[in-house]
Amino acid sequence: MFEFGRDLRKLFEKARESDDLGWLELIGVDLVAAEARRETTDAGRASCVRPFEGWMRAAALWREHARRTGARDSLDRAARCASDAARHTATPDQTAAAAIESGEIHLLRFDLFGGLSTLSAALSDAQSLSAERPQTRAAAAALHARLTARRAAQTGEASTMLDAAALLDAALHGARILPPAAADDLRLDRAALALEAGVKRRDARLLDQAGRDLRALVESASPDYRPLTRARALALAGSGLMALAALAANETARLQGMALFDAAAEQFTPDHSPLDWVAVRMLQAQTDLPLLRLAEAEALTRESGLILGALARERRLAAEAALAEAMGDVDGLLGLESIVRRRLSKGGKVQAVDWAADQIGMAHLSMARARLTGTEPHAIGMILTEAMETAHEQGSRALAERARMAMPEAVAGA
Repeated sequence: MFEFGRDLRKLFEKARESDDLGWLELIGVDLVAAEARRETTDAGRASCVRPFEGWMRAAALWREHARRTGARDSLDRAARCASDAARHTATPDQTAAAAIESGEIHLLRFDLFGGLSTLSAALSDAQSLSAERPQTRAAAAALHARLTARRAAQTGEASTMLDAAALLDAALHGARILPPAAADDLRLDRAALALEAGVKRRDARLLDQAGRDLRALVESASPDYRPLTRARALALAGSGLMALAALAANETARLQGMALFDAAAEQFTPDHSPLDWVAVRMLQAQTDLPLLRLAEAEALTRESGLILGALARERRLAAEAALAEAMGDVDGLLGLESIVRRRLSKGGKVQAVDWAADQIGMAHLSMARARLTGTEPHAIGMILTEAMETAHEQGSRALAERARMAMPEAVAGA
């Protein structure tokens, strides 16, 4: 007789021994944290036979938890586990593998919290890696290519992005010997870079390349086994369609993009992967999104300095400003401004991206109040310029773009 509980436990026990952590997509964040704690405890035992492997696995588990929740503490735990793994290396190849894990953590730290210095340091370390085993060399090439792609995207230069895409191509070719999840990350990064460069250059070849990558990911990532990978691919495809729809003023493409966002959101629940859920909602927020949804997104991303959280708060403030203005509620706008001022008054205790989001939010509120009262808002251009520069310095192009779009001249021309 098939005993579901026992056989399911056997499945996960077998998966725990695999190098491919793709199975983690099947469990929620609470179970990921439980797995990470279990692995950390086991690796730290004096009786642990293979401490290097144990610490490496614990680092990867904490990194996955941070990727889904934005928890800074989980990212710090991952870094400590990678450091412990480095202290238990027995070969040069293990030393390289521990350095690669450390680089992956730095890459995720940049994605979550920004900081161009973090990205530059990680890229410098990745360029000096040397490994013995083909699999470790492939992992090093993948890390280097992904870090280079992040830096290229920050420049906004299509030619630089194309050079980075070539590195991703080479890394993807060598990723055949890596776990499927590693190849999926490379393909997602290549698709994202090709989409951005393709839109900038109006290059159909690059857009076709991105489309092929995303279609392959969606087709290979079963909703029953790889729901998060599938959702990330669907959301990126939706984002690409929305960008093309805006360029061509094509309503059909816009509706198709929105349908892809809806499909991405249907792959998992908010508690399964809070950040993925919020990321999809923030992409949808390119159009009108109910205030309740924005408030929910903000509640799921309250970690200090989290870029996605800063974006959620700025979008929520913009929505509240628009609603209060539509209702002629000057007192409501003044109340919201007081709340934002109290946060800004904390000075050095406020993370840079949070400060930038609040400054943009304050600009939304001030301009809405000025329109209702017939007064002139004070130094709005300077406030938004400083917010835009801060966002750029932190590596948050999306937040910088929100500051640019909030400029009075941009609003007037919309």
